[in-house]
Amino acid sequence: MISVRCEEIAAAVHGELAGVDPTAVVDGAVVIDSRTAGPGGLFVALPGERVDGHDYVGTATEAGVTVSLTTRPIDGCPCIVVGDAQKALGDLARLVISRLPGLTVIGLTGSSGKTSTKDLIAQLIRPYGETVSPEGSFNNEIGHPLTALQCTESTRFLVAEMGARHAGDLFYLSGITPPKVGLVLNVGTSHIGEFGSQDNIAQAKGELIESVVPGGTAVLNADDPRVAAMASRTSAKVLTFGEAGSADVRATDLKLDGEGRPSFTLRIGDFSREVQLKFIGEHYVSNALGAATVAHAVGLTPEQIADGLVAAAPVSAARMEIFERADGVTIINDAFNANPDSTRAALKALVAIGRSRGARTWAVLGEMLELGDTSTEEHDSIGRLVVRLDVNRLLVVGEGAKPIHLGASLEGSWGNESAYVPTIPEALDVLRSELRKGDVVLVKSSKASKLRSLAEALIGEGVQ
Repeated sequence: MISVRCEEIAAAVHGELAGVDPTAVVDGAVVIDSRTAGPGGLFVALPGERVDGHDYVGTATEAGVTVSLTTRPIDGCPCIVVGDAQKALGDLARLVISRLPGLTVIGLTGSSGKTSTKDLIAQLIRPYGETVSPEGSFNNEIGHPLTALQCTESTRFLVAEMGARHAGDLFYLSGITPPKVGLVLNVGTSHIGEFGSQDNIAQAKGELIESVVPGGTAVLNADDPRVAAMASRTSAKVLTFGEAGSADVRATDLKLDGEGRPSFTLRIGDFSREVQLKFIGEHYVSNALGAATVAHAVGLTPEQIADGLVAAAPVSAARMEIFERADGVTIINDAFNANPDSTRAALKALVAIGRSRGARTWAVLGEMLELGDTSTEEHDSIGRLVVRLDVNRLLVVGEGAKPIHLGASLEGSWGNESAYVPTIPEALDVLRSELRKGDVVLVKSSKASKLRSLAEALIGEGVQ
């Protein structure tokens, strides 16, 4: 973090100094875990479900932090006392970002693909300037400001992934890091249980576009009508991407290779070049185009963008990660999260890989959460798609995902092609007894369904 005096922090977060020298400087890391606290840093004492950060202020002080943000004084520890430590964390990040006029903030959101696209953007632009981006999907009211606070005077780009569960969330996050470039990838059904409808989701996602600073650029998906319509919500320059002929950055000649990796012709103005991605699944084409358009907006040449896309590789775990086991079984771990669109894309990639290898394919699917009243219908449609794609075996795990099995059965699956089990241990028993050399297994679910543990167990063992 940049150097900031405690008195300046107190003013920014509306806090009171308690046992701290007003002129003492914070120039180290801002952390919420006392185990990572260090000299010159700042510890934020957040209340948690199991522990209270205030119990660890002493530990952070012993580790050398200059001060802690707390909601009450702690004896023997320098503190800035605030009413709400989480809000104060955001206020501190807003102060730091406001003091970095040379920083270009790139904000992005979408119902799916945010983290992978964030990783792509960072890989494209990092060779051309010091870049800060969050690890994993660190995109909420805590992770977002913590990432922003990593910026210093030498940082040129901040790639700020922003998630939203409620109306107003993106206004709040964008207020901390006002974006010069704002990207909306798509409007799907993720969190529809919270928002009520896709139109409400679009209204919330568009808050990012309304927050683009004067003179900035809004980057919109031309293939998603709800996203394209957001152009009317900004006075910023608008750049579009997609397969649509009208898009400023577009893809043509899309195809998947035998490993499910997409290639396409990248077109930017008069420039065109074939690009082969290292990522698995055709849905990465839209992510790549969004990242390419952001890179175009910040000044990279089409040649630099094409070179960067070819070189980019998966970074975040459990997103279409392929593991080849010693016994010849292939595991595709895509269990970080799931929604109907990403599940459909993952299933198509599974089929492409299986077809190229002449292999038997397995779809091991768990519940897609936060779909509200559409949950049964969406799960049912996934089961029917599994049958239409001719996936060889379907294993559905967990009560919430059971409509996938029912949909497959009603679509025409028969015998033991589709099976349902209530628990992960039961799913592992089935797989251990029935997997054979050459099988390709996709594991896909929402994070809270915890199929990632199943994928990791499969990766670590051979056929029993």
